[in-house]
Amino acid sequence: MKKYQRLAEQLRSQIESKIWLPGQKLPSLREQAKRSGLSMMTVVHAYQMLESQGYIRAHERSGYVVAPSVTNAEMLYQRPEAVSVNDFVFEVLQASRDIHTLSLGFAYPDPALSPRQQLNKSIAAASKRIELMTALDNLPPGNQALRQLIAQRYAARGLEVNPDGIVITAGALEALSLSLQAVTQPGDSVIIEAPAFYGALQTLERLGLKAVTVPTDPVHGLELEALAQALNDHDIKACWLMSNYQNPVGYSLTRAEKARVAALLQQHQVVLVEDDVYGELYEGATAPETVKHFDTEDNVMLCSSFSKCLVAGFRIGWVVAGRRALAVQKLQLMSTLATSAPMQLSLVDYLATKNYEQHLDELRKTLALRKQEMYQFLCDEIDDIATVHCHAGGYFLWVVFAENIDTTAIYKAALERNITLAPGKLFALNDHFNHGLRVNASFALTHANKQWLRAFFAEIKQHLPDFCRA
Repeated sequence: MKKYQRLAEQLRSQIESKIWLPGQKLPSLREQAKRSGLSMMTVVHAYQMLESQGYIRAHERSGYVVAPSVTNAEMLYQRPEAVSVNDFVFEVLQASRDIHTLSLGFAYPDPALSPRQQLNKSIAAASKRIELMTALDNLPPGNQALRQLIAQRYAARGLEVNPDGIVITAGALEALSLSLQAVTQPGDSVIIEAPAFYGALQTLERLGLKAVTVPTDPVHGLELEALAQALNDHDIKACWLMSNYQNPVGYSLTRAEKARVAALLQQHQVVLVEDDVYGELYEGATAPETVKHFDTEDNVMLCSSFSKCLVAGFRIGWVVAGRRALAVQKLQLMSTLATSAPMQLSLVDYLATKNYEQHLDELRKTLALRKQEMYQFLCDEIDDIATVHCHAGGYFLWVVFAENIDTTAIYKAALERNITLAPGKLFALNDHFNHGLRVNASFALTHANKQWLRAFFAEIKQHLPDFCRA
């Protein structure tokens, strides 16, 4: 446990023991640093953690005070609100397309890690078998052989899935969107995480849904008490979350936490749309379970794709929709009609070989090494101005600066130096995470890239006041 985490735990225990009462002012940052013998930045990070968890609140010009009781629903979660994020998401994604940039804001892993040669062979083999009726054979719910292969992969992870309940989609985002459409109507309230994958925010905006945001802390994960309170207080129609390697903070729920999420949602008869696109990118020998593993009432619609672990360009995803599979198919027929038949056939050819398991094994090892190297590099370079959060699995790091730092300004400064980053504003409906940055650690940290980043961070430190919010 880091120093700021220990201080936060100590203060949290004091608040829960009523040593500090609601409304009382905590020692100032300077005073707390003097008392504890810790650096000012360490104290800032500890106070920020307590604020994100709802234990304290910042009062302008008067420091921090103890917040009302944690049973106060308004403190635990953000009440239903309309969503409007698309313009900024579009701006950031467009900037990430430039091939001449250092793409640390990129959403996908390094394209060089894809098994291009083997995939090209599968594309060629599939093209020879395509007939005039192939498109009809691959209409929703999708290619039968591909659905069976996906079901077999789930069986290997201890999850029994009927291939007839799987619908092949044009990537995971379509799977998630169609799932949400199948169980909601415009104006309904949906629980999402905060910060959240920007695709979730875009989808809610497009479908006219209201977001009830539940905090996800980079150290402690999803606030389960806030989830329970939101379910009690509101007519929630669905919940959308990532249980493994959450984007952007990287946290994975424990087995017990996944079981509790499943139980809470079943108790309230709320459907979970579970985003598991990073589930194959685990570290170690054992694949993680999903919330779906604890679903006893066909209450979880499990979505994933091959985009993050194989190749983004194929745009092949799926949803384990179960009894809602027909509803999802009907919605797909009214939107994209069907998923690319050649790509489905190519994946069937590729997955039928042993190449995929070998690729995944190599990919996991490479991502783990690169992520650890980037984590250590960032800690060495910016530990005095930010905290870098790193969890096993996936390929994202979540970097948290002091609360008054605006990472959108840092993002814009980085763009001028041909570096892309993903600022916290991208993952929220408000300004609560504007001091966070998501960093893609899947790219090789070459000597040139280190020098490139080192010069940029040196400039940020030199002009840090320029990046403070007014």
